Amino acid sequence: MVEERILREYRTVAVVGISPDSERPSHSVASYLSEHGYNVIPVNPRVKQVLSKVSYPDLSSIPEPVEVVDIFRRSEDVMPVVDEAIKIGAKVVWMQEGVVSELPPSKLGGILRFIEHA
Repeated sequence: MVEERILREYRTVAVVGISPDSERPSHSVASYLSEHGYNVIPVNPRVKQVLSKVSYPDLSSIPEPVEVVDIFRRSEDVMPVVDEAIKIGAKVVWMQEGVVSELPPSKLGGILRFIEHA
């Protein structure tokens, strides 16, 4: 399965739209990844810290390379995040269940994998 291969190959995951609320899926996913040795980088301009880690306002503010961008945003808010993921050189864009994009393959730039769970 593609998802398993990605999780084996890449260890740095920016979680865009992460919530400080432990009941939200974004928080649960980030917490799970962090507990299993992944370098999770929170991205949410409305909070300063999540999971005891600095939360960045956007992907471009992250001071280290990001391999996977995991998006927890409404479908209509995805395109600017994908554009920024391409700009920072992320290898994978992963959109969570219910998040979809009308993105044509030619728009993916250097992204190696684009996963959406409609």
